[in-house]
Amino acid sequence: MFLHKTLESFKTEKNINMKIITFNVNGIRSAASKGLFEWLEKESPDVLCIQETKAQPDQIDILRFVELGYYSYIHSAEKKGYSGVAIFSKVEPDFVEAGIGIEKFDSEGRMLRADFGEITVLNSYFPSGTTGDIRQEVKMEYLAEVQKFVDKLKLKRPNIILSGDYNICHKPIDINKPENKKGVSGFLPEEREWVSRFIESGFVDTFRVFDQSAGKYTWWSYRAGARAKNLGWRIDYHMVSTPLKQNLKSVKIHSDIFMSDHCPYEMVLAV
Repeated sequence: MFLHKTLESFKTEKNINMKIITFNVNGIRSAASKGLFEWLEKESPDVLCIQETKAQPDQIDILRFVELGYYSYIHSAEKKGYSGVAIFSKVEPDFVEAGIGIEKFDSEGRMLRADFGEITVLNSYFPSGTTGDIRQEVKMEYLAEVQKFVDKLKLKRPNIILSGDYNICHKPIDINKPENKKGVSGFLPEEREWVSRFIESGFVDTFRVFDQSAGKYTWWSYRAGARAKNLGWRIDYHMVSTPLKQNLKSVKIHSDIFMSDHCPYEMVLAV
């Protein structure tokens, strides 16, 4: 018996919580071999936003998701084994759309939208600029286009959640040893300023609503035992538009999950 919920339950019932988890799995097939489905069955989020699937739709075990009660929506990169995002939800969305309408980004599988009643979930894998100036320019262009895309969408859909791997640490508190990260992609002044402007445009960094402490990260390099030493970066976010701030119930970084160089980040929202 499948565990699908109905959209009407989120529209009509009171005191319903929506649990959303974002997780850069660094290859969904790799994560599956490390316990992804067992973890998913235990956590049972209403919506799971995955980044870096690194797989085409026919390479993803959709049946396993179905068996756990999930609808599957996949936006893969044209380049095999690269990038890609997916949304798995226990509620069938009433609208799904891939991309932001710009081919150079949409061909890399970077944005997926799903509407649940009055709530829009956007799942995005932001480009990394760590491989050089050209990709850093692509990253900055993507940031600008995402802002335009969200600004336009917000005019009709004011209740927006933008989840995913932003590949940016916003403030020094979000990164280990910030004094050593000057000039490093992911912590550049112009990237951090974009996050500030995005928040000022009408969004909330949900994690900081509940937790102002340092040392809370969502990504660790595979090098030099970084994770064991907690030398991490907080680059995965659930940003919610300001009308949804009052609906926030809780957040949790699942730093004890080791299927990827990232870990899952959970948000619970009253809907």
